Amino acid sequence: MSESTAPARPGPLGPLSGLLVADFSRILAGPYATMLLADLGADVVKVEGPRGDDTRSWTPPVRDEVSTYYLGINRGKRSIALDLRDEADLRAARELARRADVVIENFRPGGLVKYGLDYTSVRTGNPAVVYASISGFGSGAGRDVPGYDLMVQAVSGLMSLTGEPDGPPYRAGISVFDVMAGNHAAIGILAALRHRDATSEGQHVEVNLLSSALTGLVNHSSAYVAGGEVPYRMGNAHPSVFPYEPFPTADNDLIVTAANDGQFRRLCEVLGIPGVPDDQRFARNDDRTANREELRPLLVEQLVKRGANEWFELLVEAGVPSGPINTIDGGFAMAERFGLDPVVTVGEGDRAVPTTRHPVTFSATPAVYRLPPPELDEHGAELRAWLAQDPEDTRD
Repeated sequence: MSESTAPARPGPLGPLSGLLVADFSRILAGPYATMLLADLGADVVKVEGPRGDDTRSWTPPVRDEVSTYYLGINRGKRSIALDLRDEADLRAARELARRADVVIENFRPGGLVKYGLDYTSVRTGNPAVVYASISGFGSGAGRDVPGYDLMVQAVSGLMSLTGEPDGPPYRAGISVFDVMAGNHAAIGILAALRHRDATSEGQHVEVNLLSSALTGLVNHSSAYVAGGEVPYRMGNAHPSVFPYEPFPTADNDLIVTAANDGQFRRLCEVLGIPGVPDDQRFARNDDRTANREELRPLLVEQLVKRGANEWFELLVEAGVPSGPINTIDGGFAMAERFGLDPVVTVGEGDRAVPTTRHPVTFSATPAVYRLPPPELDEHGAELRAWLAQDPEDTRD
């Protein structure tokens, strides 16, 4: 852990307790990664410019005049506002990086060199540091290209896969590759820390949105790389599995994903057409996929006899994956129904904020929710005082 531990925070300990993370990242991918680490007990110090993280001003919607975008990815952290053009603030930033176990940043590659906060500079005074950089297109030939999720959805090919075949391409409803890159950064940091535990060596971990996108396109990437085929959008249909899409019912559409022969047979039994799986056109998945236009009407003819929720209950009971197409509120209601307890409250009194639960559960070291998303420079005074101390005076 860090050579000098930051001021202790009250509350239960998580599996990353004692780990100091200097978070120089902004907007989504980096803050999402550091929030995950904070949930696991890491002490995350969020370094912001004098005007704060951009997402503080990304409104609407708001809660108590604070951007819900910002609130959604910054719990568990302490904020210090530092102007890197100011000599005193820059000294504090460098000292924080020198003491940290992990430094994470998403400046344009090379953007921190002039401040002495790039990996090479930080490593000089902190050779065991795990230094994570997130960029749009890597630190090589794409270093000067700004990286925004929508750009990457476009250039990676995702938008060519999203939408109706005869319609325009669409973006995903969330910044999917920012979130994916944040997850990849967290994985890379934890792997590098494991290596450091074994060797005492730090290293530079680099993540870029385009690489996250290409690996995240999974079967579509493989279709091109391994099969030489360029896939295109098919609406809500799946290129390799049928049925695996929405179907009309008596009221709303229902997702049906009978992805193997057993599930398909049970589907047909529930629908009252038990002989269909014995038809050679529909016996195996590749048959059903090839003959989807002949099979779909047989399924729709039965599904329109009941409503989506009624079919959902019947199909789930039979072990057939299915689900209604909910809005976000319905998604949280479903999680509540299944006992997932999806909402937790972080903070107390006027600062209490409802937030989504950390997605991983641990039998011995559960996630912790100790601090609400910080106000700008909320912890600046205590952190500046700590950074000004001689590390020898703060050693455990």
